[in-house]
Amino acid sequence: MPKGGKKGGHKGRMRTYTSPEEIDAQMKAEKERKKKEEEEGAAVNDNQSEDKLTASGSEDSDDEESDKRKGVEGLIEIENPNRIAQKAKKVTDIELEGPRQLSRREREEIEKQKAKERYMKMHLAGKTDQAKADLARLAIIRKQREEAIRKKEEERKAKEAAQAAAAAAKGLHTLSLK
Repeated sequence: MPKGGKKGGHKGRMRTYTSPEEIDAQMKAEKERKKKEEEEGAAVNDNQSEDKLTASGSEDSDDEESDKRKGVEGLIEIENPNRIAQKAKKVTDIELEGPRQLSRREREEIEKQKAKERYMKMHLAGKTDQAKADLARLAIIRKQREEAIRKKEEERKAKEAAQAAAAAAKGLHTLSLK
C-alpha cells in the first residue's frame, strides 16, 4: 500500500511500497508479541490466584468480580462509591400488568395518531375545508364533463341531419336526372 496519501509524498518524493516479506515479518512479530503478553498475563493471574487462597473469605467475592472483568479493568482496582453494579433482571421480576407510564414521545405519537384518525373521519364526512374544496372541484368537473357530452351529442345529431339532408338532396338529384 503506498505511503503518503492520495497525492504522493512531500516535495516530490517517490511512493514507497511495503514488500510482502516485510508484511510477513511484521505479522510474525505481532503474533509473537501477543503470545508473550498472554504468557505474562497467565503468570500474573497464577500469582493472584495463589494470593486468593491465602486471603480471607470476605475478599473472595471481590476477587471473583475482578476475574469477570475484561481487559485492563482486572488490573486496576476501582473504588468509586457512586458506581452501581449492574444487576440482571429476571423475567419473573418484571411487572407487565402494572400501570406503565408512557414517555413524552410515546404520548405525543399516540396523540398524533388519534388526531390523524379524527381528521380522516371528518374529511370522509365532508366537514373539513379541504374536503369541501375537493367536493366543489369535483362538482365543477362533473358539470364540465356533462356539457362536453351534451355538445358531442348535439354535434353528432347535427352531423347526422346534415348527412341525411345531403343524402335526400342527392336522391332527388338522381331522380330528376332519370
